[in-house]
Amino acid sequence: MEWRDDGLILGTRKHGETSIIVEAMTRAHGRHFGLVRGGRSKRMQPLLQPGNHAEFVWRARLDEHLGTFAVEPMQLRTARLMASAEALHAVCLVAALLRLAAERDPHPALYETAVRIAGGIDRPEILAPLIVRFETEILSQMGFGLDLAACAATGATKDLVYVSPKSGRAVSKAAGEAYKARLLPLPAFLRNGNMEDDPPPADILDGFKLTGFFLARDLFGPRGQTLPEARGAYLAELAKRFGSTA
Repeated sequence: MEWRDDGLILGTRKHGETSIIVEAMTRAHGRHFGLVRGGRSKRMQPLLQPGNHAEFVWRARLDEHLGTFAVEPMQLRTARLMASAEALHAVCLVAALLRLAAERDPHPALYETAVRIAGGIDRPEILAPLIVRFETEILSQMGFGLDLAACAATGATKDLVYVSPKSGRAVSKAAGEAYKARLLPLPAFLRNGNMEDDPPPADILDGFKLTGFFLARDLFGPRGQTLPEARGAYLAELAKRFGSTA
């Protein structure tokens, strides 16, 4: 059996004395593992780092086998990631979130957003809102999508500023005012698919507060896990950059 696909390297682990098992998120074949023979060589190691984009050829005798990867690098990012703690933690967070997806289960929308995040590591102003949106996509793809199009109480589509922690549905300012202490903030850049690239720091942090609540409750908690360490590390880097503007 054989297939060829683009993919983003999520992680590696040693296998034997000379080989490496690569974990990649591919466009058409989902999160996939493959053995790279000789992957621990000085020539190959820089090519097989998390965050790098590559073309993979997977071969195996049977579909259920681990199989081998032949890897052709397309975009190397290791040096740029090592130069920015914020970017490095962002890529590690994306990898941790993608591991929520079942192995070999295609999620092309998640793949495209993950590649966009990896490609935006030199532009921190777009990175944070992209990751918030990525977290909403993860929730949606895993069956826990937020409904942010209309007010849960009135059906209104304007002035949506809260989200119900019980239902994951938007709530308008008028309907939620009396209960706002119990509601989650809904930042403007997440409303109705708004693709504004540079929201204010306070909105970004509100976005992470919103997605973090549902990720912890609906995805990580039931698995007996806490939110990824990479998420806390990334938010700490954001706090440094935002400083008193947040």
